[in-house]
Amino acid sequence: MPALPRRLLLAAPALLLAAPARAVTLNEAALTQGGFVLGRAAPGTRLALDGRAVRVSPAGQFAFGFGRDHAAQARLVITPPSGAAETRVLNIAKRQWPTESISGLPPAQVTPDAETLTRIAREREKLAAVRAIETNLTGFAEGFIRPAPGRISGVFGSQRILNGQPRQPHYGLDFAAPTGTPVLACAAGRVTLADEFHFFGKLIVLDHGHGVNSLYAHLSEISVPEGESIAKSQRIGAIGMTGRVTGPHLHFSLSWFLQWLDPQPVVLPA
Repeated sequence: MPALPRRLLLAAPALLLAAPARAVTLNEAALTQGGFVLGRAAPGTRLALDGRAVRVSPAGQFAFGFGRDHAAQARLVITPPSGAAETRVLNIAKRQWPTESISGLPPAQVTPDAETLTRIAREREKLAAVRAIETNLTGFAEGFIRPAPGRISGVFGSQRILNGQPRQPHYGLDFAAPTGTPVLACAAGRVTLADEFHFFGKLIVLDHGHGVNSLYAHLSEISVPEGESIAKSQRIGAIGMTGRVTGPHLHFSLSWFLQWLDPQPVVLPA
């Protein structure tokens, strides 16, 4: 066998190091602030994003995401079934967020009293607990649908000004439609929360597996109980105006564990 050219011998170590990274594919367009990333890896591959383990299904499916204000880079550690770990640096595109002003809210919905603040803190803990659940469900890998019809009346990431007062950003996508309009599950999953909160009103949270969750808020009705398995496009409730609202709409959120993600590119692809 003829000897390899010296330039190829010098390149060989770099090619070997790159091999594990090529065994992992992901949607590069989602490497943005608020991005939801889907990918595949060789079965048995182990992944960690910024030090957090990323579950890989037996078929090699995985998902993760980046918050609204994520830094410019993230580090994905890839450990193939056989071989050394490699770190891939992911460049996260910065986004510009709009400002939205909402007026006419009841003062108590903008500046709650002490008793209500206690309730809100309790509800936040309850919501965080279900969003922290990690299961081996793979509904996230089967694609997502739009959860309701209607005009887009609010977008992810916008800075909210409520009755003239700056508040936290909007972490969802709003669909304005009449009360009673059916709300559908965006993907297959399991109901981990069906309750009524101060701000969210009547809400549902679905677990789609691997830390991926969807949230449906301000509902007029909840049609599914906690613990029930849900099929993609199944009716789970109806649009309403419960909680902090100025009109009937669905507030729809997507998250990876405690990171809120931008659902618009996922359920309304260009």
